[in-house]
Amino acid sequence: MELLRFTTAGSVDDGKSTLIGRMLYEARGVYEDQLASLRNSSVNRSTGPIDFSLLTDGLRAEREQGITIDVAYRYFATPKRKFIIADTPGHEQYTRNMATGASTADLAIVLVDARKGLLPQSRRHAFIAGLLGIPNVAVAVNKMDLVAYSKEVFDSIVTDFTQFAGRIGLRNMQFIPVSALEGDNIVTKSVNMPWYEGPQLLEYLETVPIVDSRNFISLRFPVQYVVRPDLDFRGFSGQLAAGVLKPGMKVMALPSGHTSTVKSIPSFDGDLAEAYPPMSITVCLDDEIDLSRGDMLVDPENPPSASHRIEADLVWMHADPLIAGKQYLIKHTTSQGNATVTEINYKLDVNMLAELPAKELQLNEIGLVTIESRRALFFDPYEQNRNTGSFVLIDPLSNATVAAGMIRRPAPAKFAGRVEEIERIARYGNRGVVIPLHGRSSLAFLLERQLFDRGCLVRVVDRDAGPLAAAGMIAISLVDPGPAGPVLGLAALPGDDHEAAKVVMEALEGSNFLLHPDDFAQGDGI
Repeated sequence: MELLRFTTAGSVDDGKSTLIGRMLYEARGVYEDQLASLRNSSVNRSTGPIDFSLLTDGLRAEREQGITIDVAYRYFATPKRKFIIADTPGHEQYTRNMATGASTADLAIVLVDARKGLLPQSRRHAFIAGLLGIPNVAVAVNKMDLVAYSKEVFDSIVTDFTQFAGRIGLRNMQFIPVSALEGDNIVTKSVNMPWYEGPQLLEYLETVPIVDSRNFISLRFPVQYVVRPDLDFRGFSGQLAAGVLKPGMKVMALPSGHTSTVKSIPSFDGDLAEAYPPMSITVCLDDEIDLSRGDMLVDPENPPSASHRIEADLVWMHADPLIAGKQYLIKHTTSQGNATVTEINYKLDVNMLAELPAKELQLNEIGLVTIESRRALFFDPYEQNRNTGSFVLIDPLSNATVAAGMIRRPAPAKFAGRVEEIERIARYGNRGVVIPLHGRSSLAFLLERQLFDRGCLVRVVDRDAGPLAAAGMIAISLVDPGPAGPVLGLAALPGDDHEAAKVVMEALEGSNFLLHPDDFAQGDGI
């Protein structure tokens, strides 16, 4: 039986949870004990109609406030299909949750309140659905009972949404007038809207063609783990992201470029004749080549793009704004490394779909950015492969996921010829300087660790450090540095290494050797 994954989207209070609850109830996807629990809940108090939103809004804060906060997953089936529902929040504060729930969906139900029309958050959710490549969209115009089931109101919303959708690339759409509270056009045809001749919502979900987004042509196998139980076995485990893998196939390892042949695909039930996405497998090769987590096996005749610089659509998900030049961790397939958003090309006005110049992205804003990664990324454009074309950015200090990105293409080299100091600062966050610490080796290595953890380019040396400082490095010198290069002036340091390290860090910041690129561009401290 086919499986359809779908998500809800739209503004707060449009009735997404109520619609899903009503559909589950009328499709007999709710057990008797669940109904009894709803009827006896503190919200209903055994009187009045059932509050169907409680079927998905299970958190206490959700029930108290009457809004969806987290993504709720529900499962049900009809004689025609199985379904996985991701009921996502509509409140602007939880847009990141919507993007998470929609990331694996085959279809999005975008709800629009018939009384309010197309709101900014509805536009934002529809735009994110388009960015995520969701192939089908059902636009449910809800609360039709509150506008006297007016065909004119429905037609007006259809016109507005169609114009908006044409500009963001949504194609396969079905407009359905519904009342989640009263059950109109959810499972059965509404007697209140005889003018509507299209399918009911559940009928549409059962019959819409499911687009298989899996790529069976371009082999992409990100290595997640190396299996080495004994000297006689060496396997590489992971989830196949694209392509079909068979014993005897030629494969190329990235980033090394070494080629080999697939020896076997062992499993608990014996060796597999072939593997295809999204199977999790272990692969053995004929040759002993070096592979580790984050590397990738690909088709030598059809490799992915490889670049340290990418252009990507970014959905910013954190309360602290994105500022160009700040370092993050980028998690792409199974690899993770340092990266810097070097440029915000523009941010998007979701109402006017205008590209606006921007120096930062605030919470829930969407923009096109250029990202530079320390480690080369092996990717396909997101529209070709969701698995190898997507990534997340992580704050290295808090470990919070701050953004989700969809790769468009490799970014062209911005700087030509000589490497400028502003480039070094954008990448490493520091200017070149010599720190003389003659006779204080333990302090030198403590300071090296602190600066390295901060993301700086730093090294302890026991030779002439001037050339290293001139190349943009913080060089901690254990010998007399002499007159060469910029030298950090230090008074007598405390005997305790930790107290002395604090003094050195304060001197570096006070002398502007630890800089933000924006500060450098403005000439501060130069």
